Order: sequence, then structure tokens, then C-alpha cells
Amino acid sequence: MSRADSSADLQRFLRARIDPTRFTHREHVRMGFETLRRYEFLDGAVRYSRALRRLCERAGRPEKFHQTLTLAFLALIAERLAAEAPTDFAGFAAANPDLLDPAVLSRWYSPQRLASAVARRAFLLPNPVA
Repeated sequence: MSRADSSADLQRFLRARIDPTRFTHREHVRMGFETLRRYEFLDGAVRYSRALRRLCERAGRPEKFHQTLTLAFLALIAERLAAEAPTDFAGFAAANPDLLDPAVLSRWYSPQRLASAVARRAFLLPNPVA
């Protein structure tokens, strides 16, 4: 996929103009990657979170938005981007296959913490996981 295609996809995502039924976990990670390549972390996190919230609303499932999952994944993506300089998402995904597993956050968060109503509304710091 070309950089122009990636930019167009990102703009459609940021405007919540994509099909929410086709927005897989891999696409979540890809859009996080594309967002954080173009914006500083805080600005990118706000843009990404707003777009994802609008996408959930557009799908008729506003309760699906989860602030802790969103920011925790963005933080992991940002950390990996800072440590390497991938030229595209394919290279990034190949170097970071763990990020394509939705359960990767279980290293830092207990299921109970992520399932809480507070975790959906606000970012929660990780808790020790045994």
C-alpha cells in the first residue's frame, strides 16, 4: 500500500467515514500507526480517540468505545515507533506481531480492570498482573 493510500485511509478514518463492520483489530493498529507517524502522541491520541468514538456511534454501538484499550494500544504503538523507523505498516506489523493480538494488554492489565465501566470512560494505569 502506498503512502498516499495510507494517508487517504487515515483521513477517512479520522472523519469516521469507513465501514465499522470492516474495522478489524489489525485496522485499529494500522490506523494507530498511521496517526502516530503524522501527529505527536497527545494530538494523535485525541484525534484517534475522537474518530474511534464517532465510528462506534455511527455503528450504533457507542458502548463499544473503550478509552483504556485505545490509549494503551496507542502508547504501545508509539513506544515501538520511537524504537524503530519502519517505512510502512507491513514492516511495522512484521516487526511487532504481538500488537496484532488483541490480548497483548493482558501482560499489563487484569481482565477485571479492563472490564470495568471506569476503564471504558477513562484511561486506567496498568495494574500488576500475576
